[in-house]
Amino acid sequence: MEFDYVVIGGGSAGSAVAGRLAEDGTRTVCLLEAGGRNDNFLVKTPGFMPFLLKSTNYRYETVPQKGLNGRVGYQPRGKGLGGSSAINAMVYIRGNRWDYDNWAALGCAGWAYDDVLPWFKKAEANERGADDYHGEGGPLFVSDQKWANPTSKAFVESCAALQLRRNGDFNGQRQDGFGLYQVTQRKGERWSAARAYVEPLRDSDSLLVMTKTLVEKLVIEDGRVTGVAIRRGRKRETVRARGGVILSAGAFNSPQILMLSGIGPAWDLNSRGIEVVLDRPAVGSDLQDHVDYVSSWETESKEPIGDSFEGTKRMLAAIVEHRRKRTGIMTTPYAESGGFWTVMDDAPAPDVQWHFVPAMLEDHGREKVKGHGFSLHACVLRPESRGTVRLNSADARDAPLIDPNFLDDERDMAVMRAGVRLSHRIAEASPLADYAPQDRHKVDLHDDAALDELIRSRADTVYHPVGTCRMGADEGSVVDPKLKARGIDGLWIADASIMPRIVSGNTNAPSIMIGERCADFVKREE
Repeated sequence: MEFDYVVIGGGSAGSAVAGRLAEDGTRTVCLLEAGGRNDNFLVKTPGFMPFLLKSTNYRYETVPQKGLNGRVGYQPRGKGLGGSSAINAMVYIRGNRWDYDNWAALGCAGWAYDDVLPWFKKAEANERGADDYHGEGGPLFVSDQKWANPTSKAFVESCAALQLRRNGDFNGQRQDGFGLYQVTQRKGERWSAARAYVEPLRDSDSLLVMTKTLVEKLVIEDGRVTGVAIRRGRKRETVRARGGVILSAGAFNSPQILMLSGIGPAWDLNSRGIEVVLDRPAVGSDLQDHVDYVSSWETESKEPIGDSFEGTKRMLAAIVEHRRKRTGIMTTPYAESGGFWTVMDDAPAPDVQWHFVPAMLEDHGREKVKGHGFSLHACVLRPESRGTVRLNSADARDAPLIDPNFLDDERDMAVMRAGVRLSHRIAEASPLADYAPQDRHKVDLHDDAALDELIRSRADTVYHPVGTCRMGADEGSVVDPKLKARGIDGLWIADASIMPRIVSGNTNAPSIMIGERCADFVKREE
């Protein structure tokens, strides 16, 4: 139970770190994962995303949100190898050039766009081939969609009718515009970070993967992290790390593990009876997430995916087709099309992202809606509101206290309001308008107060929490620009928690890039 390196968390970043450290066989790596292997056909089949087993998802909830009329929000997080890349909508987005240049301007040297682009390209195997912005030799397969619902294509055409530019590559020269998303799939199957980085090393002597393993805390001796205390069933053990530990448990669980280990805000640790090893107020602070509002319309047309006799019959046939050919409707990521646009005059880059879904959604898909229709997500890309992650107890089995503090800042509501209004303009333009869509949540769009009330009654996360172990050049930051933890030796942190500012887009691809970079930083320390 002693290795050169121990990686905590087999999610998007953790899989990349573990795979890259172990791939050449010169070092031994142990990957600790609380969930299972996530290698069944439900996970691999994109269209089964809404029907995945509960064991693949932490299914966290927030504390009551004052900005959401006191509602408790839902915070799904991937559990098992691949982490959230095993349960997400597979949308491949990196963010905007401005995001990374801003990280560098904030003091994160080496994280400007031109610094991170080579790492995105190294990770990527894009079926379109290599160019100035894309790679083709990496382990992460990125594909065009094999099938798209006609309404998803109609959404793009309706945007074009409003003079909103088309964009065939949101990760290329320009981010703004609308089109079909590329997805992390290979030959019609989900291609999670675990399939990219971990599964190829399944039979390797250099990588030991321990699933269904609960990390209770870091083992810290004389100011250095030397191992990890784990629990498997009723058995407690210690996994030792000669070279160090890489914490990649995500924006919620990474700060939780640090705090359980005595690293965090002293006042909070003292209140939980945890001995303070390092007073670090930034641990669990600076939580940022993309708050999202879903507009939804019903149609008489059965063309969209829906709950009806015709829809069920079509999906049963699609399941058979996918099992035989890996083609058809069951390759859908659901968020098939979308785009980026600027709604505020002072924004340095697009400030709203849209995800178009050819189905009617309610409560993250957990509430079944009869009939057929489509939904349009609008999310605030660079929220000003800040939240926290705190301990619920000193027991690692307990979920942390999650407070995104959604819509606390009026600037976020102003962006959201404009985004929702544009969603309705798009739905009212042909060819989407030709479906005669009926708004399921009618409101006077010209009445700010009424629209704000509707938003606060229905908005929630679009699943992109970051920032709780932020990177920076200042002594108050949790990690430095090499991802080494400040004030403690033998520890790196690599996941979305290190982002000093949330990126303008989905966070899966950036998390994988962070994992790639961390593995390189660790190697350079040897």
